[in-house]
Amino acid sequence: MHAKSKIVIVGGGIGGLTTALALHKKGFTNIEVLERRTETQSVGAGFVLWSNAGWVLDQLGILNEISEFGGRLKKMKRLTNNGENLGEINIHQIDTAIGHPSYAVSKAQFQLYLQKKVTEKGISLQNNKTITAIKEHETTKKAFLKLDDNTVIESEIIICADGRMNSAGRKYVQGKNQPVYQNYINWVGILESNDSLPITNDVLDYWGCGERFGIVPVNKNKLYWAGCKTLPANWMNTESTDKKELLKIFENWPHPIKSIIEKTQDKNIKRIPVYDQDSNPDWFRNNVCLLGDAAHASLPTSGQGACQAIEDAWHLANQLVHFDTLKESFEAYRNIRFEKTAAITISGRNLAESLFSTDEEYCQERNNKAKLTDYKKSANEISSFWSKGLI
Repeated sequence: MHAKSKIVIVGGGIGGLTTALALHKKGFTNIEVLERRTETQSVGAGFVLWSNAGWVLDQLGILNEISEFGGRLKKMKRLTNNGENLGEINIHQIDTAIGHPSYAVSKAQFQLYLQKKVTEKGISLQNNKTITAIKEHETTKKAFLKLDDNTVIESEIIICADGRMNSAGRKYVQGKNQPVYQNYINWVGILESNDSLPITNDVLDYWGCGERFGIVPVNKNKLYWAGCKTLPANWMNTESTDKKELLKIFENWPHPIKSIIEKTQDKNIKRIPVYDQDSNPDWFRNNVCLLGDAAHASLPTSGQGACQAIEDAWHLANQLVHFDTLKESFEAYRNIRFEKTAAITISGRNLAESLFSTDEEYCQERNNKAKLTDYKKSANEISSFWSKGLI
């Protein structure tokens, strides 16, 4: 594609912003990012930029700067809700195999960082731009964007990184947008303190029966966490606040869970009913292409949502440079990415089904199997799969 081709990216989240940087890196000069929110917001408190995402960020020349606000991790420790050790995955082993570090980051802070880099490159980033529909011209079949103020935006290339729940891109490309509720609610929080927090550089992953609590350190004064429970999507709190509800659910779980919940400000706790999307290989139509959650929304249990959007950005930019036509570029991108992302969606669902089972006998058997796991072998398998298409 021509370097001066107009490209509009719908969605100013992690996937959209990384795509803008990847396109700029490949020489494209006419890029616009449209974001519906008026200011930086993010669903989720934090996430791990695993080493496969680190590989992409290194190609973009920005990985070294992540160390200024991201935290290195050593191990992922699995424990029961009674504090019994189930084993641990050596994160350093994964990083060494892929050749790049993993960092725990605040989602909002990482997004602000990407916004700053996009602005520095002279890329147009416009907030408060809500896309209500994607239409197409009857004769050319070329798609255009319709906004909530009835304005129309034309573009040679439209990349939709507009999320899993209300993606205008997915509705246009696939004819529908039907997120699938996965039967659990996720409360996420971020805790910052002037005092050092009682946590090391290890991820702590506590497994209950139909419940889970995870803690991820970012630095000695900041961590993020997630508490999850099997519940219907329309379930209402039995307590007056999310914090009180969480303290009730995790009342008898090991230290420091209760303390972390208590110290987190109410405004920094979010309640998220968890949805994903069934895998579908239809990722493009005419001049519109899907990216990130709009193409392949996976569950938080996959640990790879944002990382896969970052991989998408790199591969799509590469294919747009490599081929002369949009169809060739989009097909090559989809062919590179679909199998890997579909497998991640399935693995996320499988783990969620296991973790959020309410069958006590099954949960005990699951825990016994976890104790017998060869975690060194698991780390090798993870690094081999995550590096697919990159190394």
